[in-house]
Amino acid sequence: MRAPQSDIRLVADLGQAGANAHASRRTFRHATVPGLAQVTAPSFLLGAVAAFISVLIARMNRIIDRSQALNAISDDDVSRASLKADIPRLKRRAMILNRAIFYATVSGIVTSLLVIVAFICAFFNLQHEYGVAVLFVVALAFFTMALIELAREGRIALSEMDHYR
Repeated sequence: MRAPQSDIRLVADLGQAGANAHASRRTFRHATVPGLAQVTAPSFLLGAVAAFISVLIARMNRIIDRSQALNAISDDDVSRASLKADIPRLKRRAMILNRAIFYATVSGIVTSLLVIVAFICAFFNLQHEYGVAVLFVVALAFFTMALIELAREGRIALSEMDHYR
């Protein structure tokens, strides 16, 4: 017995609808997979920036603790009053670290924007290579400036004044 013609068309229409749904899922998947591949490096940079900010904040906390300890020394304590001469140097180190934290934070923000732009462009299948490249260079530039500030602070920290307790 032969199936009626309308049943065959119904099965064919359902098959085509399923194929269209599969194609749209495949298109979205194919659009986001390269997007995921392109944000791998920025994601690692974002993790590095977060760890770096943690290091900078730990150094800043150490400077603050030392400044508080030196400010707690009484002017009457002749044997330790000379240690207070280190306070201006500690303030300078804190200012340099503050800039480093700012630069690293800007680097993290720009990197986050880069990831967002890459995903949005991949979702809408837009060309984004130049924009992402510019954002990546800007993020690395700020990260480099933060590293330079850390090097400056480290150089000051290693001067001979830190050897006195």
